[in-house]
Amino acid sequence: MNFPAQEHKQSDRGIPLSERRWEIGPLVYSFSGLVVLFGWLLFGDFAWNARERAITPLVQLMLEGEGVSDTIVGLLVGSLPAALGMFIAPVVGYRSDRFRSRLGRRIPFLLVSTPVASAAMLGLAFAPAVGGWLHKMLGGNSPGLALCFLAFFTVCWIGFEVAAVVGNTLFLALINDVVPRVMLGRFFGLFRVVSIVVGILFNFFLMGKAEEYLCEVLIGLAVIYCAGFTLMCLRVKEGEYPLVSETENREGFSVSVRRYFRECFTHRYYLWLFGALALANMAFTPVNIFSIFYAKSVDMGMGAYGKILAGGFVVSLLTSYPIGSLADRFHPLRIALAALLVYFPLCIWAVIWARTSGTFAFGFAIHVIISGIFFTGTASLGQRLFPKERFAQFASAGQMILGLLTMLLPPMTGLILDMSGHAYQLTFLVGAILCLLAVASFLVVMKYFHRLGGDAAYHPPNT
Repeated sequence: MNFPAQEHKQSDRGIPLSERRWEIGPLVYSFSGLVVLFGWLLFGDFAWNARERAITPLVQLMLEGEGVSDTIVGLLVGSLPAALGMFIAPVVGYRSDRFRSRLGRRIPFLLVSTPVASAAMLGLAFAPAVGGWLHKMLGGNSPGLALCFLAFFTVCWIGFEVAAVVGNTLFLALINDVVPRVMLGRFFGLFRVVSIVVGILFNFFLMGKAEEYLCEVLIGLAVIYCAGFTLMCLRVKEGEYPLVSETENREGFSVSVRRYFRECFTHRYYLWLFGALALANMAFTPVNIFSIFYAKSVDMGMGAYGKILAGGFVVSLLTSYPIGSLADRFHPLRIALAALLVYFPLCIWAVIWARTSGTFAFGFAIHVIISGIFFTGTASLGQRLFPKERFAQFASAGQMILGLLTMLLPPMTGLILDMSGHAYQLTFLVGAILCLLAVASFLVVMKYFHRLGGDAAYHPPNT
């Protein structure tokens, strides 16, 4: 069963805003109601992005300060979150889609995961002090100060990442359930604006003082996230959902796993869609990961490199809402194809020509702008194409594929660079190959999209 597709239509454009109504399932919004909804969701987005933008650089600084090796840092900050997401997100998404309560099917999980993540952040803030206390308490039985710190840090970090996976998965699912589909692109445009503003504020005001006040910054961010995100959960109301069959409610774990994989991975349309999304997301990754090393290899100073990134942030800030509006009007699929078709020739040009500071600066600046357009324009793609009542389940399946590529692509790209003598323009070549594969996959998805009703009457296939 799918939610009714009753929403604001083109014929409403002549009606004054005060008289229009936007519907999604049983939820009906006036213009003022829609503004209030967007306000609370973006308020929660601010708290969410404060956590997302800050936590990784802060823990990297902490681990570096405690003398933890680069290998361990890579495992903790890179591999561990991806692995946890691959296993936890599908379980949480599947169960949340079928959960029913007075507060809805997403908010109860978010209300539990938010204080857990915040408590874990507080634990991380005091990890060096607790590690020292453990070392002192254990005396002669202590494995050493460094291992005591690392053990406590790892426990807190795993707790944080588990809660973060739950929060990240279901926050996007909540948006899917309460924001009318015709407004998704514009909402995610504003969502992107908030993310960029938070990034600018953190890097401008806090990053320079983070090493000196690491504990205090983590405590402050934990409080902001817990208070802000919890308040959003209490103010946003979910609607009623279709009842879940008794068979699904009572099925065991093994039956649920079989159902999950049967529903998500047996229809060719969804396989092409998962592949297209993963390939497109990863097309920008090689340049992003190695861009600092690339800049240094062409004798670009970090000041100039930072200014290029800042310029990209400004462009993204100015274009986020217009790009979101275009996604609503022309569909995120077309925005994705347009961005990738522009990115491919840029990559080919950069492989041949981006070998000096000036040519790299040009290529990298365009890369930053195109990637910003792609991620803003396609932010609502899953909400537009996945089955609405099982959005979290299908989104988590897509994340599984993306997680696998995320774990494999960076070391493979690094190996290519090592074998080539650090020819960093090859990052654009890897990006070009992934981009071409993504375009081909999206063209197949587009063909399925039209068969399934297209812009006028799209209906995701049942599995």
